[in-house]
Amino acid sequence: MAALDTLTLITAQASLGGDNALMGMLPIILMFVILYFLMIRPQMKRQKEHRNMVANLGKGDEVITNGGLLGKVTKITDSYITVEVSSLAEKPVEAIFQRSAVTAILPKGTIKAL
Repeated sequence: MAALDTLTLITAQASLGGDNALMGMLPIILMFVILYFLMIRPQMKRQKEHRNMVANLGKGDEVITNGGLLGKVTKITDSYITVEVSSLAEKPVEAIFQRSAVTAILPKGTIKAL
């Protein structure tokens, strides 16, 4: 009978120890959940929006680049875009950028309004 009581006591302690281990891990798990919703998920959303914006670039769009240059898209290839930055005399000044360098697409006529 004493052996049965000892076995029951050991089983009860093991189950309590398992609960304590889970309760000890709960704050760490909670921190990862909070990290996901406050940092990782919004960053993934911004990346998706930027990818869609770059994919929808078209000839004639007015854009801002990462370097702060404003210009009008004149040519588009798979990886690069040509942006007209300025018009000097009769020849426009054009620069070539990677598509991912575009930060924002401006409404039509913004450059002339500046």
